[in-house]
Amino acid sequence: MAKPVIAVVGRPNVGKSTLFNKLVGQRLSIVEDTPGVTRDRIYAAGEWLGREFMLVDTGGIEPKSSDVILAQMRRQAQLAIESADVIILVTDLKTGVTATDHDVANMLLKSRKPVVLCVNKCDRLGEPPVEFYEFYNLGLGDPIAVSSVHGHGTGDLLDACFAHIDFEDREEEDDDHIKVAIIGKPNVGKSSLVNRMAGEERVIVSNIAGTTRDATDTVVENEHGRFIFIDTAGIRRKTKVEDAIEKYSVLRSYMAVDRADVCVIVIDATEGFTEQDSKVAGYAHEQGKGCIIAVNKWDAVEKDGRTMQEFTRKLQDDFSFMSYAPFLFISALTGQRVDKLYDLIEYVGNQNAMRISTGRLNDMLAYATARVQPPSDKGKRLKIFYMTQAATKPPTFVAFVNSRELFHFSYQRYLENQIRETFSLDGTPIRLLVRERGDK
Repeated sequence: MAKPVIAVVGRPNVGKSTLFNKLVGQRLSIVEDTPGVTRDRIYAAGEWLGREFMLVDTGGIEPKSSDVILAQMRRQAQLAIESADVIILVTDLKTGVTATDHDVANMLLKSRKPVVLCVNKCDRLGEPPVEFYEFYNLGLGDPIAVSSVHGHGTGDLLDACFAHIDFEDREEEDDDHIKVAIIGKPNVGKSSLVNRMAGEERVIVSNIAGTTRDATDTVVENEHGRFIFIDTAGIRRKTKVEDAIEKYSVLRSYMAVDRADVCVIVIDATEGFTEQDSKVAGYAHEQGKGCIIAVNKWDAVEKDGRTMQEFTRKLQDDFSFMSYAPFLFISALTGQRVDKLYDLIEYVGNQNAMRISTGRLNDMLAYATARVQPPSDKGKRLKIFYMTQAATKPPTFVAFVNSRELFHFSYQRYLENQIRETFSLDGTPIRLLVRERGDK
């Protein structure tokens, strides 16, 4: 399910970054009393009442300033507004309503997006002071009193945002299309691969890195099945991401991974594995997606009888953190082995959604514990009472034990490998959670 986007905007130095950090529960945005510290959009996932959302922090908006940096910050904020489902306008109780607040409020009203008015720095509990009611003049409805430093009112603020979001409409569609995100660093041939699989030029292809700005959906129906291919902008190192529109593209790429069933991680055979490939793959792995590593431009590599074998062995070392992911050597330009990708996507998607009965799991557990005894410490041995599957996408298992401390990491890895081997769980990460008796 694609997470709804909530953008935090306002004039400089009203406490947007402090509020952002409080809402996501971690210190990501730099907080300083000097206006203009936050220039770029910073984004992070948050959760409220069991619902996930993406929060975007922006630099302060000065609508009428001619300063170059402030103009760029205004552009960044405008991009965030365009992408947001709901906008939080942050104002400052201590300075009251300013002319800039009115200008920003008018800008937001023109966007026709839902706006929630936040009056920050209401640090005292109880009835808000008289100055609070001045903010009704902005014409954005009922303001919400918030203290971003202490956290007062942040729950009411998120409740007001969620009132504008239809989560039911965002639930996964119950169709038989497999959603496939084509991800990787720039210029590895992602768009060429989508065009090859679609059988026509659906996406602009260019040797210039950064041609693809948005996450584009391409529906393909053929003898292999029904697929939605999501072509994404290349994910580059943050130090290389300078263009305002490209920063927005990276956010959309990560969100494309969130809503995909399977991720095809495209790497360039002529360059080999790079550090950025591991970061791109790492995000898909952390999100629990089924993964395939497609080695593109294989036609451009000089080969002998052992080239593919040696390349595979090196990639297995490079991608050791996701050893479950299958490799496929392809050429989007010539179409070499691209047809095999369809069957592999379907197989990996089914593995990622596999459900295993508790009875079969515990038969496996009895065999695994008889083969390798659970560890012990100071005469006390780990007992695993039973195991059950809690979720799919990725397959998530819960082991109930007598002591979590005795469940050593190496034994957990052993059990994960046994689950993968017994039930042939290829192409998907698996999660193993440990619970003691009495845990809620």
